[in-house]
Amino acid sequence: MAAQRVGDDPLDDTTRTSPSPEGAVVTGQTAYLVVMAGSNLGQMYKLDKVQLIIGRGDKAGLRLVDDGISRDHARIVNENGQMLLEDLGSTNGTYCNGTRVTRQALAEGDKILLGSTTILKFSYHDQLDEAFQRQMSESALRDGLTRAYNKRYFGERLESELNYALRHDGAPVSLIFLDIDHFKRINDVHGHQAGDHVLVQLSTLAMSMLGEDDVFARYGGEEFAVIARGMDISTAEKLAERLRATVEEHRFVFGDAPIPVTISIGVSYAPGLGIANTVDFVARADEALYAAKRTGRNRVVVAKPPPPRTPPVGIKQP
Repeated sequence: MAAQRVGDDPLDDTTRTSPSPEGAVVTGQTAYLVVMAGSNLGQMYKLDKVQLIIGRGDKAGLRLVDDGISRDHARIVNENGQMLLEDLGSTNGTYCNGTRVTRQALAEGDKILLGSTTILKFSYHDQLDEAFQRQMSESALRDGLTRAYNKRYFGERLESELNYALRHDGAPVSLIFLDIDHFKRINDVHGHQAGDHVLVQLSTLAMSMLGEDDVFARYGGEEFAVIARGMDISTAEKLAERLRATVEEHRFVFGDAPIPVTISIGVSYAPGLGIANTVDFVARADEALYAAKRTGRNRVVVAKPPPPRTPPVGIKQP
């Protein structure tokens, strides 16, 4: 937007605004993409490089796994300060403000549709705008105490990641549930502030061990979850064991009092296990978690496939 003073009185601060010309370069501010819909909802991406590849491939700078997105779907190119949107021969096309484009100069507020569900907003922000936008995004997506993602974001991402895994061969996803053993005892013996301290320390520890594509969320109370995109069950089990061992070895201290902490972990994966939806996915991980609790705690249990159905008596199998 361009601002102009109304009248010649220097004390009159009334201004009128007019839209910036399409494709105009905005100086003094940095270009961003903000995810308005899709699996990365609320996240901001600074466009501070010559180009940003958008797609579902491992090499994409902005990686999205929503339905209909190609491996290298589109890119944003900076040409002398002008941001251009280019389609990279995607299967389902790239749309800007409802129109399919191959190459388009971007202007403030443009909406970019990729695949069937992802909408990106192009906008310019100064440092203050960026800090405010990130704070608002973090407040909407993060747990206030632990800074892990909240349950709502977890549910949205889990559905997106699972649907993608079920539709694409060679794109597994694993779900790791972890729960602090005897957490009530920690609160009873050391106090609720100590319990909160343990939750924060555990979250910080776990997030430091995960990749940038992994989602670490607080599922509820002392229970957390990890969505591991592209991770098969063997790798997920090893990650779960590293998490378990690291928590057991970590020295949790509140005030001067050491607090021994261990976790039990259940691991589920897809495709497999007869999983057809997120309810199944969570149920398998939950079952594995409670099996770890029942068998002594401080251990990892991997979900097992359901037993084959036994036909009713008198009915022969084909």
